[in-house]
Amino acid sequence: MNDDAPRPDDRRIPVTVLTGFLGVGKTTLLNHLVRQPRMEGCAVLINEFGAVAVDHHLVEKVDETLVVLDSGCLCCSVRGDLVRALKGLFMRALRRELKGLRRVLIETTGLADPAPLIHTLMAEPFLAERYRIDGVVAAVDATHALAQLATHGEAVRQVAMADRLLLTKCDLADAAARATVAARLAQLNPGARQVETCNGKVEAGVLFDCGLYDASGKAPDVAAWLGDAAVRGAPPAPGGGAASRHGAGVHSFVLRFDAPLPWYEFSDALALLLQVHGGRILRIKGLLDVAGDPLPRVLQCVQHSVYPAASLAAWPSQPPYDERCSRLVFIVRDLARDDVAAMLASFIGPPPVAPG
Repeated sequence: MNDDAPRPDDRRIPVTVLTGFLGVGKTTLLNHLVRQPRMEGCAVLINEFGAVAVDHHLVEKVDETLVVLDSGCLCCSVRGDLVRALKGLFMRALRRELKGLRRVLIETTGLADPAPLIHTLMAEPFLAERYRIDGVVAAVDATHALAQLATHGEAVRQVAMADRLLLTKCDLADAAARATVAARLAQLNPGARQVETCNGKVEAGVLFDCGLYDASGKAPDVAAWLGDAAVRGAPPAPGGGAASRHGAGVHSFVLRFDAPLPWYEFSDALALLLQVHGGRILRIKGLLDVAGDPLPRVLQCVQHSVYPAASLAAWPSQPPYDERCSRLVFIVRDLARDDVAAMLASFIGPPPVAPG
C-alpha cells in the first residue's frame, strides 16, 4: 500500500459512477441532469450493452462532452474503451479543445458490476493520477426493486456498493411500497443516503460530493460517509454482521481498534485479507489511527483493490470519532465478521472489538 499523504490541493477530476439495474430510469435521470447549471463542465460517458447504441440518442445534450462506449459492458470488454475515453477527454481539455473539464459522470449498463470499473479508475496509472472516485450512485426502481434484488445478483451488488441510492419512479409507488423498498435497501447498505425521485427529477448536487475527501477544504461529513451508526443499529446476523433477509448473503459490520495500528503490519494483514476474500468484499471504508501519525488516515477498498492513501486535516470532533480510534465499516457477501477480525488480529495483535 502507498503511504504517501494526499495533496491538500488535489486537482484530480472527480468521477461519479451512476449505476442501476435495467429499466430503472437512468436515461430519464440524465435528461433532467444535463440541463442543470451544476452540470457545466461535466463530461457524460454512456455505456451500452448491445450491437447498436441507443441510449445516447435519448439524451438531449449530445455534444463534445458526451461519449458513448458501445462495445460491451464496462465491467467486461469495454474497460479499455473507458481508459481511452478518459485519456482522450483529459488531453482535449489540456489542449483547450474543451471549455473546461471539471468532473465526469459515467452511466453504466444495467448489468454492470461497479467493482471492475472502480478498480480501473484506481489502478490504471494515467487515470489514477488525473481522476479520483467521487462516489457510486445507484438508481433503484421503487416499483420493481424487491423482485430485482431477489433475482439478480448484479442489482444487489449495485446497491451494496453505492454511496447514495436514488429511488426512481416514486410517483408510481404508494407510501407503503416505498417504505418496504427503503427498508430492504437499508438492510443491504445501511450507510447509504436514500433520495426519492419522481419522473426522473433530481438535483445534480445529490449525485456529487459523495466521498469523504473534499478537495475544496470543506469539513467532511464523516458520520454520513462511514454510516457505522446505521450498521451498529441494524439487527445482528450470523457472524456478527447486520441482518440481511434478501437472500444474497450481503451484510455489513463494523470493526473498532482501540490501540494505534502499526501501519506496515496492518498493510500486510489487509493485503492478505483482500487476496483471500477480495471476491466477497464489496466495500471497506473507515478512519485509521496509525501509530506515529497524528492525523486520521482514510481507508477505502473495493474487492481486491485499495484506494490511494489519504488523510484528513484533523480528527473529527463529533462522537464517536472524537475517540480517535480506528473504525472500519465492511460490506461483504458470505463473509463472517469473526473471520475478518481473526485474520487482522493475527498480524496486528489485539483483536478488534465490537463498537459501542
